[in-house]
Amino acid sequence: MTTDIQRYAAFAHDPEGGNPAGVVLDASALDDAAMQAIAADVGYSETAFVTARDGDRFRVRYFSPLAEVPFCGHATVATAVALGPGEHLFETNAGDVPVVVGEDGTATLTSVDPHVADLAAGDLTALLAALRWDAGDLDPLLAPKVGFGGAYHPILAVRSRARLAGLDYDVPALKALMTERGWTTVQLVFRAGVDEFDVRNPFPVGGVYEDPATGAAAAAFGGYLRELGLAADDATITLRQGDDMGRPSRITVRLDPEIKGVRVSGTAVPIVS
Repeated sequence: MTTDIQRYAAFAHDPEGGNPAGVVLDASALDDAAMQAIAADVGYSETAFVTARDGDRFRVRYFSPLAEVPFCGHATVATAVALGPGEHLFETNAGDVPVVVGEDGTATLTSVDPHVADLAAGDLTALLAALRWDAGDLDPLLAPKVGFGGAYHPILAVRSRARLAGLDYDVPALKALMTERGWTTVQLVFRAGVDEFDVRNPFPVGGVYEDPATGAAAAAFGGYLRELGLAADDATITLRQGDDMGRPSRITVRLDPEIKGVRVSGTAVPIVS
């Protein structure tokens, strides 16, 4: 049996930018081992597998090269764009995620209900050590927390863009800490403006040094900003990610006082090999 694997760059208009995602629109005949093997072979931070379909409702699972993850934003955007314009409902391990794809190819997902928790002092110390940072590098106006928008991401904000650009972390130490705590990526941010942030996301637990664009972390970050009163209830927030990797990505996060979920928008374009 031949599996049709599509490849998209999500959160970018150019296949040289964004975060590459594998997409398998018919994975109904694949077991867990086969999906994991395909994701490892594709080598992207995630590959999405549509394992069942009922009208506009899709059962979707996400695998990194090393393990299954409960939810992945950029692979959701890529899969929705591959399905085409319209309203889709993705049933994920994290919950139901509605996605709307416009005629212009922009996909907007609405996350599961986000929440924010304190980052334990010992975890913060271990996280800073693994990142080779210290407490003086942190922005005192954006408290360290753990955010959730379908997956768990510790959120750390730095004082300077240069510190973010110089990311050079201890891979084994960070991977061990993230595995123990159940964190998917680490959301590292620098506030460049009222509603503009530069972002980086280490992802060693997935077998990838860094994500060029992380939609799940963007949803978690939107929930963080809202819960801590760091953005307006109806804010539109721009995240710039991937620039330091040479794969520029742009993620739009929208808060809506009428809903608990966070809307995350972006485009996706095919990668032609």
